[in-house]
Amino acid sequence: MANIKSQKKRNRQTVVRNARNRSARSELRTHINAATAATAAGDENAAELARSAQKAIDTAVSKGLLKKNTAARRKSAIAKGLNNA
Repeated sequence: MANIKSQKKRNRQTVVRNARNRSARSELRTHINAATAATAAGDENAAELARSAQKAIDTAVSKGLLKKNTAARRKSAIAKGLNNA
């Protein structure tokens, strides 16, 4: 356990940020998985789900959760799946 006051604060901040990032990452995965599943099943809502997944990916980039190239790769995969369906 840290004795230094600033390190104690950093530890508290880390716990809060970790929880926030875990929640956001989980929500992002939910959007991506829903879009992928709908595309694979040929669902009529696949385009809407793909749009919402891409929006969630863009939001994750703006919040620093994903890197730009990772986001571009995931968005591309979603679009490719939608176009092939």
